[in-house]
Amino acid sequence: MADATMQPAILARGISKRFGDFVAVDRLDLRVPRTRVYGFLGPNGSGKSTTIRMLCGLLTQSEGEIEVLGLNVPRDSEAVRRRIGYMPQRFSLYEDLTVRENLEFLGAVQGLERKRRRARIDELLRTYYLAARAGQLAGSLSGGQKQRLMLAGAVIHAPELLFLDEPTSAVDPESRRDFWEKLFDLADIGTTILVSTHYMDEAERCHRIAILDRGRLVADGEPAALARRLKGRTWGVESLQPRKVQAALREVDGVISIAQVGTELRVLCEEDGGIDERLRNKLQETGLRADIRPIEPNLEDVFVAVTQPQAQAARE
Repeated sequence: MADATMQPAILARGISKRFGDFVAVDRLDLRVPRTRVYGFLGPNGSGKSTTIRMLCGLLTQSEGEIEVLGLNVPRDSEAVRRRIGYMPQRFSLYEDLTVRENLEFLGAVQGLERKRRRARIDELLRTYYLAARAGQLAGSLSGGQKQRLMLAGAVIHAPELLFLDEPTSAVDPESRRDFWEKLFDLADIGTTILVSTHYMDEAERCHRIAILDRGRLVADGEPAALARRLKGRTWGVESLQPRKVQAALREVDGVISIAQVGTELRVLCEEDGGIDERLRNKLQETGLRADIRPIEPNLEDVFVAVTQPQAQAARE
C-alpha cells in the first residue's frame, strides 16, 4: 500500500464548472503536493474561487474527478470537510460575538471536546496575537486582527489541508507579511495550504503556483522555474524620455507588453531571436535615445506572457 504522505493532497482531473452557458472553469488538471504552500494566481474572474469551492465540496463540478486527501469529492465531501479548513475572502464570523466566543462556536461545530477546545483556543489566541482581544467584539477589530481571527478559526481543528481564498486582499502590507509567516509555520508542521491571490509578491513566496485565466490552467510550476522559461524575452530600456520610448516600442512586431518601473521600461517579447535589433532600429528611426539590455524575467512577466494571448484572442 502506498505511503499516504507520498500521495498528493489534491488531485483533480479535467474538472469543469458551468453555470448555464457560462464556463467558469474549463477542464482543469491539478496536482497539489502535501505540506507545501500552493498558490492560485489569476485576475478577477479567472475561476480561482470557483475551483476552490469545488475542491472543498461546496460546489459540485460539472465534469471531471476530484480527490482530496485520498477521498472522492463530492461523494466523500462530509469526510473531507472534517479534515480541511477554509477561509473565505470576506469576513464571515459573528461580529456581535467576542473573539473567544467566535472560536468557542467554531470549536463546537468541529466537534472538539470542551477541555480540548478551551486549550486549543488559548493556544490560538497566543499564536495569532489575539489574547488581549479575547473579550472584544469581533466587529470592532481592525482588518489585520479580523484576518488573524479568521485564520485561527479555520485551523481550530488542526486540519491537514487549508484553503484560503484571497485572504489578504483587505489588509495592509505589514499584516500581509505577518500573515504569510503564519502560513509557513503551518506548512512546517505538516499542513498543506492552497491559497489564491492576485499579488505577485505573495505568489513568488509559494512553493509552487498555478496561473488561471478565463477558467483555464495556463501555467503550473515553481515560480523561479516558470520565470527561467522566459530567459531572453525580457529587456530593460532606460531613457530620459520613457513615455515617448514606450509609445514607439509598442509598434515593434513581437512586443507583448511594456511596463514602466521608475525611469526604466520592462519590455516583454515573444520568442524571437531578432527582437533586440528591431527595438534598436525603431528607436533609431524615431530619433529617440535609450539604453537596451537583457534583464532577468520575473513572475509578473510570466503572468503577462501566459494571460495576454488569451485576452487578445477574446478581443478578436
